[in-house]
Amino acid sequence: MSDDGREQTGHERVPSRQRRRFPGISSRAYEHPADRSALVALRKLSGFDTVFKALSGLLPERSLRLLFLSDSVRVSERQFAHLHDMLRDACYILDLEKVPPMYVNQDPQPNAMCIGLDEPVIVVTTGLVELLDEEEMRAVVGHEVGHALSGHSVYRTVLLFLTTLALRVAWIPLGNLAVMALVTALREWFRKSELSADRAGLLVGQDVRASMRGLMKLAGGNHLHEMNVDAFLEQAEEYESGGDLRDSVLKILNVLPRSHPFATIRAAELKKWAESRDFQRIMDGHYPRRSEDKDASVSDSFRESAASYAEDVKGSKDPLMKLVTDLAGGAGDLGGRVRRGFDGFRGTPPPKDAPQDGQD
Repeated sequence: MSDDGREQTGHERVPSRQRRRFPGISSRAYEHPADRSALVALRKLSGFDTVFKALSGLLPERSLRLLFLSDSVRVSERQFAHLHDMLRDACYILDLEKVPPMYVNQDPQPNAMCIGLDEPVIVVTTGLVELLDEEEMRAVVGHEVGHALSGHSVYRTVLLFLTTLALRVAWIPLGNLAVMALVTALREWFRKSELSADRAGLLVGQDVRASMRGLMKLAGGNHLHEMNVDAFLEQAEEYESGGDLRDSVLKILNVLPRSHPFATIRAAELKKWAESRDFQRIMDGHYPRRSEDKDASVSDSFRESAASYAEDVKGSKDPLMKLVTDLAGGAGDLGGRVRRGFDGFRGTPPPKDAPQDGQD
């Protein structure tokens, strides 16, 4: 399938071009190692699908479906036809046989999601449709189809349920702590799943600059003439390497309650993957097939996940991650480095020639 080059008000007109298709592709091809290891393990669990489907009676899935049907616009050949074409195109490229229903919801906040236990449902907001051009939107639709192919919609639905449950049992100290611990773990998992879906969006759109622009617009709005992708990526570099140990701790605290990584980090991660050998192999037609998923090794997947985290720590320019690397390598003067890193928490240190406590 190809882009129809349709002119839309507020959207760029893009030339028609063929896109590569990936018959039988397994979601393991694009999943982040931390996301993939968890999914492979869950797929190996006997009765996993049955248990989660049994939970559907406790989750508001049916209510959400009725809500979208009654108070949103369902994408079809007669409504938001250009989005319908993109959806079918994304499913064709990733070889997803059943095209999930898609709705446009009136909301000025740019957002998209894929939810559901029995069947995934894709929802995009009017704010997002109005913000992105055709190629950027194609990457977003591919992102959500990637969620559907991976089965992420199940875990997002469970996360929504557990977050609601945590609020209801907040008055029970131990109950709240247990639920919030699970929510925190699911959020970390889901942040990695967002990186996976970004990769799926790139496989569908096959235009890395469009994917970058979309993430940049999510951060800065529809002022593309005022923004620059390269400068945006430099922000990610500054965020990753700047500051001291205080900033490292603040970064962790800032990201913990989030279900999505920060936009600059997503852009940097996607650029790195687009330049990797793994991406090129997929584009050349060399990728794991869905028919092989049952033979995927859980232990191999966990080793890949552990190796990915270790590589991230080793290659990170973040002060805390560099300290962890030095600890592992037995670097000297670590105590001094830690004290210097946290000096800001105690205020500005006195000058070297200033009198110390107990001294004249």
